[in-house]
Amino acid sequence: MGKEDFLEEALDHSRDYVAYHVARKLAKLYPDKAIVQGNNWEFDLEDYVRAEKCSLVNETSFLPEIRTEWEGKGEDLYERIVHAWLNVLWRGHLIDVLLMSFTETCYRVRHQWIIADDKKIAEEFLRDVCEWNGEVHGEVLVFEDGSWVKSKELFDSIKSSTFDKLVLKGSLKEEIREDFDRFFASRELYQRHGIPWKRGVLFTGPPGNGKTHTVKALINHVQKPCLYVKCFDMPSDETVQEGIRQVFNQARQSSPCVLVLEDLDSMINDKTRSFFLNELDGFAENSGIMVLATTNYPEKLDPAIRDRPSRFDRKYNFDLPAEDERRAYVEVWNESLEAELRLSDQIKPVLVSETEGFSFAYLKELFLSSMMRWMTLSGSRSMNEVIMEQVALLHEQMVSVSSAAAAKVVNAKGVRKSFWR
Repeated sequence: MGKEDFLEEALDHSRDYVAYHVARKLAKLYPDKAIVQGNNWEFDLEDYVRAEKCSLVNETSFLPEIRTEWEGKGEDLYERIVHAWLNVLWRGHLIDVLLMSFTETCYRVRHQWIIADDKKIAEEFLRDVCEWNGEVHGEVLVFEDGSWVKSKELFDSIKSSTFDKLVLKGSLKEEIREDFDRFFASRELYQRHGIPWKRGVLFTGPPGNGKTHTVKALINHVQKPCLYVKCFDMPSDETVQEGIRQVFNQARQSSPCVLVLEDLDSMINDKTRSFFLNELDGFAENSGIMVLATTNYPEKLDPAIRDRPSRFDRKYNFDLPAEDERRAYVEVWNESLEAELRLSDQIKPVLVSETEGFSFAYLKELFLSSMMRWMTLSGSRSMNEVIMEQVALLHEQMVSVSSAAAAKVVNAKGVRKSFWR
């Protein structure tokens, strides 16, 4: 039976039967070979080949179906094998690899069968491909919908976020940077004194005050693998606990690394809290893992997460910028503007005073909206006039948003009262 006929016959069977059928057929076709079967997501043979870790023997490889995907505007097309029978040359060994994709429990799974002269070679090849792909090579490893995806785009997008462009209160920026530097440089010191080499850091504070920028700047600065978790949710009938387990298992494989849990309060609930705590600070070894979590609402976190020592050892609060921080932020922005857009020395202290209560996000919006307004007016008015008008507009917006939020709370209380009546 040819390889084309083999694949065609296998895919004619029901999805629940395909894997068993293929394994049985391969055992008959290759009675003197070792066959190792798996469905490991880390077995990304395409990336492994592109990295020249092995080579394809094109004369005998059979590629019946390759899916070409568009990653987005300006990005290269991405080719992904759906079904293939490949001959691979790896460390002097000729290995057959059968790849097949089919749906299981509502989502698509790709299976692999590795056929080699002996089991040790097949297992070493599987392990090497998975270990290499489990590492991060100039990407951010993103967990979403129950699986890990390498994102070079996300990694590239954070390169512009540096500590040089970050304005924080007092010595907060230096404290955070030094904290991370000391941790990753102190492995031997921790081990010598019998202290577990792991750390938990929690960024708290209202939205728009630099938490996300600081996370990005840290990832650029420490140059360690970054694992970014969007949520622990899993597809189909798998539990959130399984998602938490997968996240920490991958972090242990990638250590030393930074595990980012943004908006932690929205990721953990009463049902998953104990499981999360067990993975974070239980019997499992979390050596080399720096867990970096953020929250806008620390009061929503259970005290067992927020206050227990050895879980989140350090907490850094990102408050609304005070006068000194606003002054520094205005100077940084003003220096980045073209000469004709720059503010005068006389207006800058007035602007700093009038923006009390603004977050860094609102200050950024102030400069961006002022620049757009100035361009709309074709420079007929000075930037000094335009930016002070925008300050007034943003103040009105802030009052409107606050009033709407207060009304929502009042209405919610009224609904509860009427219900109990």
